[in-house]
Amino acid sequence: MLEVSIGHTSRAGLRAVNEDFVGAVLPDLQERALKGIIAVIADGVSGGRGREAAEHCARNILADYFSTAPTQSATQSLETLYRHLNRWVISQPAFGTDRPAMMTTLTTLVIRGGSYAFAHVGDTRAYILKTATPTHPQALQRLTSDHVWNRPEMDHVLTRAIGLDSTLVVDVGMGPIAQGDVLCLISDGVWSRLSDTDLTTLLNEADVQYAANTIVDTALRLGSADNASALVMRVDHSDAADFGDALAETAALPYLTHRLTIGATLDGMRVEEILHTSRTTHIARVSNANAEYVLKTLTPEAAQDAEERVAFAHECWLAARVHVRYVAAIRTPPLGPSAKYLLTDFYEGETLAAQLAADHHFSVPDALRIARELTRALGALHRRSIIHRDVKPENIHLGADGQLRLLDLGTAVSGFSAHTPASARRAGTPSYLAPELFGDETEPSPRSDLYALGVTLYHLLTRRFPYGEIEAFQTPRFGQATPVSRTRPDVPGWFENIVLRALAPSPKDRFETAEELLLALERGPMADPTPLRA
Repeated sequence: MLEVSIGHTSRAGLRAVNEDFVGAVLPDLQERALKGIIAVIADGVSGGRGREAAEHCARNILADYFSTAPTQSATQSLETLYRHLNRWVISQPAFGTDRPAMMTTLTTLVIRGGSYAFAHVGDTRAYILKTATPTHPQALQRLTSDHVWNRPEMDHVLTRAIGLDSTLVVDVGMGPIAQGDVLCLISDGVWSRLSDTDLTTLLNEADVQYAANTIVDTALRLGSADNASALVMRVDHSDAADFGDALAETAALPYLTHRLTIGATLDGMRVEEILHTSRTTHIARVSNANAEYVLKTLTPEAAQDAEERVAFAHECWLAARVHVRYVAAIRTPPLGPSAKYLLTDFYEGETLAAQLAADHHFSVPDALRIARELTRALGALHRRSIIHRDVKPENIHLGADGQLRLLDLGTAVSGFSAHTPASARRAGTPSYLAPELFGDETEPSPRSDLYALGVTLYHLLTRRFPYGEIEAFQTPRFGQATPVSRTRPDVPGWFENIVLRALAPSPKDRFETAEELLLALERGPMADPTPLRA
C-alpha cells in the first residue's frame, strides 16, 4: 500500500499578511488505493483578495478531487477542477467595488499507485528528488514552468493564474515514483532564494517536517521578503502495481471452482441458459422469483491466472461505476454473493451480430439510428475516461425496450491506469482494431474506439470489412477502403463520408471526439459534401 510522510510550513516573512496556502490530504487506505494522496500550494496575488483566493482554491481542490469520477486520470480530474475554480473566481466582483478581485497561483501534486501527477498555473513550483539507483545518481527535477513574463523587469508578473483570464490553460504531467523519492511544493518566496543544490541538500533531511521548516527558514535567512511556504512528501512505500492489482489482491470472495450448468443454483438464483463460454469467461442467464440477470465469471482455469483475475476485477470495478443507460445495470445477488462474479440486468433483445447472422437487412435509417446511439454510448464512456476497446456487433445489444447497450467491459481501460502494457494494446478483435494499435507504442484512445465504430457501421451496411478480414496473427497494411456505395448505392454520400472518415487509417484524419462525430451525423445532408476517402 502507498505510504507517504508529509511535512509543511508557511510563514509571512516580512509581509503583513501571509497570502500563501499549503495543504494535503492523506485519506484512508481504501480511498488512497482509489484516488491517491493529494497536496497543493497556492500563492494569492497581493493587492486584492489574494489570501481568500489562495485558501478557497486550495481547500476546494483538496476536497473536490475525491469527488471526481474514479475512472478519470488524476490529470483529467485536476484540469476539470481548475477550470471550475477559475470560472468561480472570475465571477467574483472585480476592482473598483468594495470587494477587490481574486487571483492566485495553484500547483497540485497527486501520488497514486506507482506514479505522480501534477496540475499547475502560476509561479509556485513542484519538484521531485529521485532516489539514487545502481545506474542513476540522485537527481532533482523541476516539474513545473513559471508562467511569468520573460523580461527582467517583469519576471514576477504572472501570465497565467486562477482568476486572471476567462480562458485557462493548465499545465499537467505525470511520471513514475519509487520508494525514497521526495516531492516538494514551494512558493516563489522560497525558490527565488534557494539554488537547486540548496534544495537538494535540504530535501535529504530524514524528517520531512524538519525539511519543510528548514527550507522556509533558509529562504528567509537568505533575504526573502515574500511569503515563504514549502510542503515536502517522501514516498516511504510505493504501490507500483495498478489499482486493478490492488482490487484483485483484496477481493475477499473466492472464484467458482466449477463451470456453471443449466439447473444449478447459486445465491438464490437458478441457471436458465448458458449464453457464452470462452477460455477465460463463463456467461449465463440466471433468475430468481423476481427477475432475470446475466452472470459473468472467470472459468476455473482462468481464475488461476493472476493477470486474468486483475482484468476481471477491473471489469467489475468499472461496471459498478459506469452509471449510464448505455451499459447494463449492476445488481446485487438476492442472498448476497458467495463467489466472485459480475451480475447485471438481463434485457430482452438481440446483438447486432445475432441480427447479421439472421440475415437482417439494415436500412439506411436503421444504420443512422444505430450510428447516433452508438456514438452517444461511446461519448458517455469517453467522458468518464473509459476506452471500450472492443466495439463490434457482438458487443452491441439492441434491447426490446429500444435501448442500445454496449456489452463487455473486459478489455476496457480507464483513467487510473497510467498506460496500457504493450502486450495488451492489441486487445479486441483484429478486424475492428485501429491501425495504430498494431504497433507497440500507441495507446488506445477515443479515436481508436471511433475507428471500431466506423468498421461496425461499414460491416452492417455491406457485410464486408473495409480493409478485408484480419486474423490475429497478421500485421496488416491499410490502404484505401472500398467505398460503401459500391455495395450499397442507397447510402447517401454524406453518410458514406462520415463512415469513411471514422475508419481512416491515420488517427489525425478521424473524428477527434464522439461529440464531433455525433454533430456530423445530426447535421446529415448539411454536412460537408466534399467526398472523403480513407
